[in-house]
Amino acid sequence: MMTRRNFVQTASLATAGLMLSPALRAAETNFPVVRIPESKRKFKSPAVEKTIQEIQSSIGNKELAWIFGNCFPNTLDTTVDFEIVDGKPDTYVITGDIDAMWQRDSSAQVYPYLSLMKDDPQLQQMIAGVIYRQTRNILLDPYANAFYKDPNKISPWKTDLTDMKPGVHERKWEIDSVCYPIRLAHGYWVNSGDTTPFNDEWRQAVLLIVKTLREQQRKNGKGPYHFQRRTETQSDTLAGGGYGNPAKPVGLIFSMFRPSDDATVFPFLIPSNFFAVTSLRQAAVMLEQICHDEAGAVECRNLADEVEAALVEYAAVNPHGTGKIYAYEVDAFGNFYCIDDGNIPSLLSMPYIGSVKRDDELYVNTRRFILSKENPYYCVGTAGEGPGGPHVGMGMIWPLGLITEALTSTDDAEISRCLKTLQNTTAGTGFMHESFNENNADKYTRSWFAWANTIFGELILKVYKENPQLLS
Repeated sequence: MMTRRNFVQTASLATAGLMLSPALRAAETNFPVVRIPESKRKFKSPAVEKTIQEIQSSIGNKELAWIFGNCFPNTLDTTVDFEIVDGKPDTYVITGDIDAMWQRDSSAQVYPYLSLMKDDPQLQQMIAGVIYRQTRNILLDPYANAFYKDPNKISPWKTDLTDMKPGVHERKWEIDSVCYPIRLAHGYWVNSGDTTPFNDEWRQAVLLIVKTLREQQRKNGKGPYHFQRRTETQSDTLAGGGYGNPAKPVGLIFSMFRPSDDATVFPFLIPSNFFAVTSLRQAAVMLEQICHDEAGAVECRNLADEVEAALVEYAAVNPHGTGKIYAYEVDAFGNFYCIDDGNIPSLLSMPYIGSVKRDDELYVNTRRFILSKENPYYCVGTAGEGPGGPHVGMGMIWPLGLITEALTSTDDAEISRCLKTLQNTTAGTGFMHESFNENNADKYTRSWFAWANTIFGELILKVYKENPQLLS
């Protein structure tokens, strides 16, 4: 069974550059066909194909147009398993090189298609199927981060010391695993006006999310979640007998793992707590207006207010005595960790996920730190510069980080630099990767990472609508 970490360790560097030989790599006007053949595509969307045609025929940078045509449909082409079950759409979405459905990845993979649903009923139905399946996943286990379609499939992590259930691939508690489904549901509703997926089962799932987040405030003991793994990798298991490192119960929510699936150092993961506030407020509106559950909406808002107040008190630190920034992790005892990670939610991504305004003073200060050598995981090399993260180690730039930088930027020069770096670091494959070496883009991790591909398409669409001259 291939895992994310095993893939990084074994396939990334060994297979880099094998997809296309140097002789076949993209030339100025002659680009190889690398998209999967139409007959083998998992799901086809006329709206997506029309968008690809429009972009490719309209922008002057033909290499970016080629990469967009490969990346934007990659989730649909390769990861979507869609069918109708008991009269309802059901969509299982794998992350790419692993046959499992992450709540985070699956939400992020289809989110960029939401604006195209109005022109494609089948695409809308497919995304509704993601919401139905995510709802069932939450009801099965709100603490799990990844699930199987086949409940009888045996997880390679079946021996983890936690409450593993049939149908669960992995049970790492990450706050964003319950926030992303709310973000997707809210975006689906806003873009379509359709309330069909938001039945009583969905309402129960939202209430279970609130209950879980309350439990992980840990005001009355450690709570029900614990996790340990027999492993040589420190970040794949938890200290403290499976409950993680200690933190003061101040209203913030404990997140035992990051969006990278790495264990946190200090349990209060700041960008994920911000994400929880945003998601709880979105859930409150939906519970109120769709489900007519006033009590549930009040519960969501009360928890959001409590977490937000704690963030105001504990999220900002002054590590160098030169001004406050948001820490990545804190424990509310006065300890903090100032880095950022290439995955989303990150500190850099907070305006993108709706947690803070782009011109928020603390965010501006934090952004300056993240995109500098003061951040130990910011990479500067001959192949490019950009955000990295602990998950794959030093000197590895994350396309997700570069994409996030561009999505949250108001500076044309910064956006252009990010686009140029992304264009020049596909190692000739025409696709995004998890990470690439700062000095050699041919050394990369994960040749099939659908989230990075689709969000790259989202970036190109945004730039095309707002700054088309940058694509010339």
